[in-house]
Amino acid sequence: MAFEELKAGIALILEEIEKRPEDRHVLQEELREKISEMRSLGQPVPEDILRLEEQLGDDDADDLYDNMPV
Repeated sequence: MAFEELKAGIALILEEIEKRPEDRHVLQEELREKISEMRSLGQPVPEDILRLEEQLGDDDADDLYDNMPV
């Protein structure tokens, strides 16, 4: 798959995350798969996508404690 096609796929996933935040975890996994595909093809992952991936990982850690009693 060409670099531009992968970037377009990532853009679509990001749009879906905005539209359907309740499905964020499923969409995040799709995003990680696209990023992994870019890496496996030796394509450079844009810096903004790397920051987003890191931010999403941080959000996942926060979700672990959403239902903890205080």
